[in-house]
Amino acid sequence: MSGSPTVLAVLLEDRGLDRYGSFSAAYQKAARALDPRLGASPPSRAQFYRWTKGGLRGLPYTDHCRVLEHMLDGYSATQLLGPCQDRAIPAPARTSGAKAAGSAQPPTPAATGMAGVEAIFASRSEFAARVEPQALLEDASSIRAAGLSLNLICQQIPDQFLLRLLTGGAQITCLFLDPGGEAVKAREREEQYQPGTLSRLTKLNIEVISRLRDRLPADAHERLRLATYDETIRFNILLAGDHTCVAQPYLPQARGVESPTLLIRNTSGPGGLYPVFEQVYEALAERSRPL
Repeated sequence: MSGSPTVLAVLLEDRGLDRYGSFSAAYQKAARALDPRLGASPPSRAQFYRWTKGGLRGLPYTDHCRVLEHMLDGYSATQLLGPCQDRAIPAPARTSGAKAAGSAQPPTPAATGMAGVEAIFASRSEFAARVEPQALLEDASSIRAAGLSLNLICQQIPDQFLLRLLTGGAQITCLFLDPGGEAVKAREREEQYQPGTLSRLTKLNIEVISRLRDRLPADAHERLRLATYDETIRFNILLAGDHTCVAQPYLPQARGVESPTLLIRNTSGPGGLYPVFEQVYEALAERSRPL
């Protein structure tokens, strides 16, 4: 954790918004004013304290960043979530929209024909550095993931966080590429790994998430579903609730961590990419073998 509060914490205190209830009301008002299509759900209390205490590994979900920047006009999300040394508030990183003649908010993905794509990252590494994985899943009632080894869920998300989601009623389904199948062998050859390299990693992650399932109380055990599939791998897909999708193609001769990553919102209208990737996931789920 950071030794200093964040710039956001100090600015909120100056405005009398440092208590969670006051912040939530202001957040909802700012979200509605920015774009009614965003909805007005504030971050959870735990997220709020992480934002103000500091020590985040990356920026929160894109919509949260947009709302914070709207609430505290002139400050970038990177500034707001950085430490405020000696509580000395820095100057805004950009000109306030209220003061800049003719300035306008950046167009939303829907307005620019982006089919719900909110952000594109050159690699999974860049995505992990910019987006806090827990923020994506914080309020999701269902999480569906399909890929090769599913490192994001099995290695990057703390067990206690997943346990809290599952015991709170959330359902999590993980579809792994079968570590004993032909498709993983083909992928190892394509990425020029020694035989068994990706298979061993996948087996390890399955063991990690299986141990987590064993720790669940009896009434929550069935909420964590594990399965494998054995067919050519094309995408790594994470669906959080019915609103957010993280999708990444598997490129020839490139490790998954090096491939472009898309952050997509469900636009609930024609032409969006969310239902496309949801359909890909559901087709894999139907052909998968439960563990």
